[in-house]
Amino acid sequence: MRRVAGIDVGGTFTDLLLTEADSTGVRVRLAKVPTTVRNQAEGVLAAISAAEVAPADLDLVIHGTTATTNAVLERKTARVGLITTAGFRDVLELGRRTRPKPYGLFGTFEPLIPRELRREVPERVMADGAVRTPLDEAAVADAVRALLAEGCEALVIHFLHAYANPEHELRAGAIARALWPNAYVTLGHALLSEFREYERGTTASVNAAVQPILDRYIRRLQDDLRSQGFSRDLLVMNGNGGTVPAGLVVEAAAKTVMSGPASGVMAAAATLAQSGLKNAITYDMGGTSTDVALIAGGVPEVSAELTIDYGLPIHLPMVDVHTVGAGGGSIASVNRAGMLQVGPESAGSEPGPIGYGRGGTRPTITDANLVLGRLDPARLTAVRAGVSLDTIREAFARDLAGPLGMSVEESAEAVIRLGNVHMTGAIRMVSLSRGYDPRDFVLFAFGGAGPLHAVALARELGIPEVLVPARPGLTNALGCLVADLRQDRVRTLNRPLDGLDMEDLRAVLEEQAADALAMVAEEQAEIEETTVTYGADMQFRGQTHLIRVALPSPGIDRATLQELFEAAYFRRFQVRLPEIRAVVVNLVTSVIGRRRPFPLAALLDEAHRTDLAGARLGTRPVYAGGAWHEAAIYAREALPPGAEIAGPAVIQQIDATTVVEPGATARVDAIGNLRIRV
Repeated sequence: MRRVAGIDVGGTFTDLLLTEADSTGVRVRLAKVPTTVRNQAEGVLAAISAAEVAPADLDLVIHGTTATTNAVLERKTARVGLITTAGFRDVLELGRRTRPKPYGLFGTFEPLIPRELRREVPERVMADGAVRTPLDEAAVADAVRALLAEGCEALVIHFLHAYANPEHELRAGAIARALWPNAYVTLGHALLSEFREYERGTTASVNAAVQPILDRYIRRLQDDLRSQGFSRDLLVMNGNGGTVPAGLVVEAAAKTVMSGPASGVMAAAATLAQSGLKNAITYDMGGTSTDVALIAGGVPEVSAELTIDYGLPIHLPMVDVHTVGAGGGSIASVNRAGMLQVGPESAGSEPGPIGYGRGGTRPTITDANLVLGRLDPARLTAVRAGVSLDTIREAFARDLAGPLGMSVEESAEAVIRLGNVHMTGAIRMVSLSRGYDPRDFVLFAFGGAGPLHAVALARELGIPEVLVPARPGLTNALGCLVADLRQDRVRTLNRPLDGLDMEDLRAVLEEQAADALAMVAEEQAEIEETTVTYGADMQFRGQTHLIRVALPSPGIDRATLQELFEAAYFRRFQVRLPEIRAVVVNLVTSVIGRRRPFPLAALLDEAHRTDLAGARLGTRPVYAGGAWHEAAIYAREALPPGAEIAGPAVIQQIDATTVVEPGATARVDAIGNLRIRV
C-alpha cells in the first residue's frame, strides 16, 4: 500500500489529507487540528497522529507552509546584511514613488534590511554588461566582516545590472562564502535574472530574510518525522503552484511565499478539470484571511509581480492570488468615528472567536454566523470549552449593537455584509480590473468559512453558479496532493523586437529549459510526464507594465511573436498601437513534472450516502435579509448524487458549513461537488 499525505498549515488550522492506494482502489483519511503558531512542526505531527497513521508508514509527505509568509508580514525575519554598488545603498527604500496609503499624507515603510546593515563597494557594470568600474575585492571582504560583526545571519549581494553581466556578483559571492559561517548568501541575479534593481533587490532581501527561518523549520520537521520512523521524501509547495524537494527549497526560500494559497488554487484547477469546467474564480476564506484567484481555460493565472506588503514586491513567478484581511476570525469593532469596522485584525487560533471557548472576548465574523443561526455551535472544530449563544450575544450587544443603535441580529448581519464587501472587492481585483467578466465564471468556494458566504458574494457580483468541492475545509491540503513538480526560469533581454536576434531568444529559452529539467528529474519517481512551456514578458516601448505572451516553441519567428503580443495586448486593453515598437523584456520557461492524477471521487464516503430524506437533520432558524427563516439542515456526507436542495438551507460537514441563501438551489454532482444556482 502506498500512503501519501498532503498537509497544509494555515493561520488557524493545520489540515491533512492522506491517500492510501493499493490494487483495490484509493481510500482517504482526514484530519484538522489547530495550528501551533510557535512551532508549526508540532501541528503537522499532530495532524498525522489525528489521521491515525504513523509517520513510518508514509511514503511521501507534501507540505504547504505559511512560515515564510507570516515571517515577512509580521517582520519576524532574520538579521540580514546587504552589499551593493557604490551609490545605491538606498535602492530598497527609493522604490517606485508609491505611498503606504494612497490617500492621506501619513504612513511608514520599514525595509527588511535597515540602512546601517547596507554596505557599498566600488564596482559598476553598465546596462549592456560592460564593466565600467572593476570590483574592489578587498572592499567586499571588509564589508562581509563588518556585517558579521553586526550580527547578521544572512547576506545579500546585489549589484547594479548583474542580470546583464553577473561576473562581479559571482566573484563577490565567492569571497563572501569563504568568510560567511553558513549557506545563507543570496546573489540577486541567481535568484532573479531580471532588470529593475529595486524589484530584484527586494526579492533577494526577502529570500535572505526567510532563509534561516525556513531552513530551521524544515530541518526541525524532518528531524521530528525521522524520529518517528519517516525515511521517505518530503516535498514543499512553492508559490508557483508546484512542489520542490525539501533539500532544494531553502536556496530559493522566497518562492515559498504564498505557498498555502497556491495549493488551494491548484486543487481548484484539478477539481474543475474533473467537473468539466474551465473558468472559475477561486474564493478561499479561512480563519485569518481570504485569498482569491482566477482560473481561465483551466489554467491558474501566474504573475511575477506579487507585492506581499507595502514596499516588498517579489518578482518571482507565483500563482496570482489577491489576499484581504477578512476571515472567520476577523474582529468586528466600532472605530473612533462611530463606524463599524471588520478586520484586518484577527483573533487567529489563539484566542480565536468567542465561540471557540479559547479565551476570545471580541466579536468576529464566525461569532456573527453563530448569532444568525448559520453555524451550529455544537459542530465547531477545535472548541476548547463550550460557550453559550447568550454569551456571544452579550458581546455583540456590548461592543456593536449598543454603540451602533441596532439590534443584536442587525449588528451581526452588518458584520457579515461588511466582511462580504471586502471580499467582493478582492474578487473584482482579479476579474473586472483585468478585463474578465465575473458572469463568465463559476465561484469556486472553499476554506473553512468560504461556503458560508459564497452565495451572497455571487449574487452581489452576478456570478451565476457557486461550486463547493467535496472537502472545502481541506482543499489546500488536497492541493498539496495534486500539485505537480515545477521549476520556473526568468531572464531579462530588454531589447526591441525588431532588433532582436531570434537565435539568441531560442538559445536562452533552450538553456532555461535544460537547467529546469535537470532539477525536476531529481524526483522522477513521482512524475508521470514532463511538459515545458515558454513565454515572453513584453511591452510597447515607453510603457512600464508587462504582458505575458505564451510562446509555442523556442524557435518562434519575429512576425509570429509580434502577432501574439498584439493579440494579448488587445485582449487586455481593447487597444491597438501599430505605430509603437514592441520590446521583449523577459524570457520565461516553466518545466512541469506532472504527478499521477488524484481521483476526487475517493473523497466521498459511500458508506454514509443515503437519500435526501435520510440526509435531512431537521430545521433551524436562520437570519437572512433582515428576517428569520426556518432553514432545512442537511448532512453533507449523506447527500446522494443528483440531490437538489432549495434555499434557505444549511449543509453541514466536519470541515465546513455551506449556506444556501433564500432563492438559490443546490445540486450534488457525480463527484460530490455542490453546484449552487444563484
